[in-house]
Amino acid sequence: MLLTKAQILEVDDIRYEDVYVPQWNGTVRIKVMTGTERDSYETSMYEFKPGDGRKQGQLKLNRDDMRAKLLARVIVDENNKRIFCDADIRVLGAKSADALDVLFEVAQWLNGLKHDDLDKAEKNSVSEV
Repeated sequence: MLLTKAQILEVDDIRYEDVYVPQWNGTVRIKVMTGTERDSYETSMYEFKPGDGRKQGQLKLNRDDMRAKLLARVIVDENNKRIFCDADIRVLGAKSADALDVLFEVAQWLNGLKHDDLDKAEKNSVSEV
């Protein structure tokens, strides 16, 4: 039986994982991103370097605050609402790398992101625009 549009839209397919963070002595909830959130995250990982008249512009992978960029999108409260906004990425990124790594690994796993995906993206990212 094929699913209808209504059946697809009715399915609650967003999963959550509660993660104990020893460095913070507490639990944090990580969620699966929606398709729109995933697109936004992936877009945030690139920056455009404009050309100078002699060279065309380039699209490059930007790994700055890559853990915090993902975690800001997937850490939620007990009502499953984001607790960090994009403006909080820098302050979140200033937290302990050990604590962020605990959460980042779970966020990657839950969201189907693999470490080698970034390596592949970096190799393919230097493109002229």
